[in-house]
Amino acid sequence: MKKVILLFYVAFLGMVACSDDPDPVTIDPSRPTGSLSVQRSGAFVDQNSAGSMGTASLGVDTQGKEFLSFSSNFNTALATGTVTVYLSTSATFMPDPANGNPNLLVLGPVRSAGENFFAIPTGSSTAKYTHVILWCGSVGVPFGNARLQ
Repeated sequence: MKKVILLFYVAFLGMVACSDDPDPVTIDPSRPTGSLSVQRSGAFVDQNSAGSMGTASLGVDTQGKEFLSFSSNFNTALATGTVTVYLSTSATFMPDPANGNPNLLVLGPVRSAGENFFAIPTGSSTAKYTHVILWCGSVGVPFGNARLQ
């Protein structure tokens, strides 16, 4: 009789345990939380026939985190797999590795056409950066830039 009661109890717990628990909320730190309040933006200018187009926007999400976003119509040549996004103090890509690249802030690679988000590293000030540059490292040429206004 104890076995029957125990089996019934285990079966009952199996049916009700955690069945109504909501799915866990996953927070993606590479995407803004809530809406993005745009501070500055600019349209991409194509370079080297890469087909770059769309808009880049710098903004702050509802948690105060800063992001660079690309519009849903963003596109560039992605076949090389090495298009990297930089914030820059000019429209020209000017690396200065000996001095820590003070005029560039690397944000990461572009993974796909369309909407993209790049979290600005904590402690970085974007005030001095006037442009977004799409740099193709495999061929060493710019694929486009957008002036942030």
